[in-house]
Amino acid sequence: MIFDVNNPQYWNSADLQAEFTRVLEVCHGCRLCDGMCPPFSDIFDRIDAEDDKLTAQHGEGAMLHAGNPVLELTKADYDHTVDTCYQCKLCYPKCPYTPPHEYMLDFPRLLLRADAIKTKEHGKTLQQKLRDEITGDTDRSGKIAATIPGVMNWAANNKLGRKALEVVAGIDHRKKLPIYQKETFQAWWKKRTTGAPSPSLDKVALFYTCMIDQNKPWIGEQYVKILEKFNIEITVPEQECCGMPELGTGNIEKVTKTVDRNIARLLPYVDAGMKIIAMSPSCSMMLRQDYAHYATDKDAANNVMAAVMDPLEYLMRLHREKKIVLEFPVKVEEKITYHVPCHLRVQNVGFNSRDLMKLIPGVQVAMVQQCSGHDGSWSSKKEYYEISLDVGKKLFKAIDKDKPATVASDCSLAHLHIEEGTGEHAKHPIEILYKAMGL
Repeated sequence: MIFDVNNPQYWNSADLQAEFTRVLEVCHGCRLCDGMCPPFSDIFDRIDAEDDKLTAQHGEGAMLHAGNPVLELTKADYDHTVDTCYQCKLCYPKCPYTPPHEYMLDFPRLLLRADAIKTKEHGKTLQQKLRDEITGDTDRSGKIAATIPGVMNWAANNKLGRKALEVVAGIDHRKKLPIYQKETFQAWWKKRTTGAPSPSLDKVALFYTCMIDQNKPWIGEQYVKILEKFNIEITVPEQECCGMPELGTGNIEKVTKTVDRNIARLLPYVDAGMKIIAMSPSCSMMLRQDYAHYATDKDAANNVMAAVMDPLEYLMRLHREKKIVLEFPVKVEEKITYHVPCHLRVQNVGFNSRDLMKLIPGVQVAMVQQCSGHDGSWSSKKEYYEISLDVGKKLFKAIDKDKPATVASDCSLAHLHIEEGTGEHAKHPIEILYKAMGL
């Protein structure tokens, strides 16, 4: 398996096809991921269909000599799997053959490679290019929204405008879009005059992420106040989108440039011994697990990756090390249905948000480990919107079953899909913690 985009072999189509065959032969013999998501169900159905054809041709007794059904798959079969994968990455922790196993299986990255090669060799339609520009460049959208948030929000809810957007850019008119705020987190931070008292318990650098900056800045503000309560000094480096939305467009050249710029900005803080707190699960996963695969300077990327933490993972570590004392003066007797985001599960850092919320007296937490189905910009695409709601059904049913309860998730994008699928307003665990701490 080739993971490094700077390796010329990564872009070799023949090598990709051979790798698809190798990987699917292992997957066909294992099938732990059968039924996990539409791409796996689809590819196994295709393999079984080819197996049935071989059986019909040669009979059950002759199957040992009849051929391998995986070898009967065509490029069109592989392409369909690539197109329907929404990169939840849940197959990775379930797979027994991921690195450092000698098989070196990484199905999500295999499909990202296939998408990148297809984009490079065949390009995209005008509609796809326009959609990629809208959903892939979140910084540009954010700059526009910071100037005219009311107009952006009106357009997102205007039926005629949404229909037009669907026709022009293929963004489904029914998909709930995030709301832009009048004041971004970055603007709030720049005008602040308070901070953690000196001497500080620790120093961290905050990677606030697009969603927190543009759509839910109060979550970042509340986290800052929680950290400052414990005398933790916060620095906010210059930064841009982590690059994951661009990764979903298949434009690897843009991803590499974004990754390189962010690494150059964050590395001085890492060298100074600071942790990088990434406020969104998808961003922390991108920084923590993917940067070295796309960065030009691998050593610098690995140094940054090793310093990245999830916000509540960081708080829970301080609590376990008895460096902070968590007190909850405000009574919060709530039943909470907590959705664990896929991209947080993949990082294998435990269930820190659940554990922190369980420390609050009177709080009962029911944890749900099901994909919301939002998955970046995938659910906004017209061809996948209905499928995305089907993917989220198990989560939606669990939430409906636990009513009445407060719904919580660390993923602000999952909040949107939860609201679509259940009508329930979802909170970030930071909001619940902030309230219980009396801040």
